[in-house]
Amino acid sequence: MTDTAPDPLPRALRDAYRPYFTATTLSGQAAADALGQNPTDFHALNVLERSGPLTTGALATRIGLTQSATTRLVDRLVRNGWARRVPDPDDRRRVGVEAVPLTPQQVSDSLGPVREHIGTVLAAFTPDELRVLQRYFEQAAPALHQAAAQTRTPRKPATPSP
Repeated sequence: MTDTAPDPLPRALRDAYRPYFTATTLSGQAAADALGQNPTDFHALNVLERSGPLTTGALATRIGLTQSATTRLVDRLVRNGWARRVPDPDDRRRVGVEAVPLTPQQVSDSLGPVREHIGTVLAAFTPDELRVLQRYFEQAAPALHQAAAQTRTPRKPATPSP
């Protein structure tokens, strides 16, 4: 993948980040595979687990899908027993969706290997280094969400040169 835009990251950090990003994506795929899910369903369930019940529209915004695609995703999750629809306690007309908790065996099958291997990596870090990593994750997640939203924003097509 060629990129001609200026990059604010030092080359060594960029060279370390790209394989990390790929490995994170592959790890998520493997966890989804272990549960017999596709990565988008797995991602949606992670969002629901962390946030609690959401409307389909709110879930669509958080996972970057259209409302109609998210409705189909929710239908699939409910049909397969991964999620359930719940009434909105503040508005009887609205319905939310929430994740059905994974069993301990499902957690072990899908996340056990990554937890084990990353745990080994993190065990070699000092408490100060772990605090830096935590700060990075806390600040990087919103930055990545902003970058995703910006990337999805349609751009005006470039005018061909004569």
